[in-house]
Amino acid sequence: MSKWLRPIRGAIGMGLTWAAAWGIAGAVPRWLFGFNTDAPLPLIFAVIGFFAGIIFSAVLSQTERGRELDQLSLPRFAGWGAISGFLLSALFARAASLGMGDAFAIVPTFTVACAACASGSLALARRAERRQLPDSRADAARAELANQEKRKLR
Repeated sequence: MSKWLRPIRGAIGMGLTWAAAWGIAGAVPRWLFGFNTDAPLPLIFAVIGFFAGIIFSAVLSQTERGRELDQLSLPRFAGWGAISGFLLSALFARAASLGMGDAFAIVPTFTVACAACASGSLALARRAERRQLPDSRADAARAELANQEKRKLR
């Protein structure tokens, strides 16, 4: 795979994952409280979540280059998520031409939401890594050694 294609694919995957999570969060007010709006909140939240995931992926790729998932701590991952939420809120406030009061209301919301999504992403990735099928070559070599050792013991 091309050197540029893999990070782009990862960023799009992170964006889609976050879009799904934010879309579900956008549907919660209607499900729980019967809150109806003219705008489709799940769709709006999903679009914002997609961009949040893209920004987080960019921040993570620039700061944690070359590290494996088991080398990353959950608080550090959440911190990068909070930073990406801050960047997202700055971009959103600028694009929507919000006043300072509105921007100050959006910053903590996006920061906490992105930190929570980042933590969930790391937990989900670690869980998927554990459930991944074992490497057939390495495990076959280990199994052969184990079988030979069993024969020696007999």
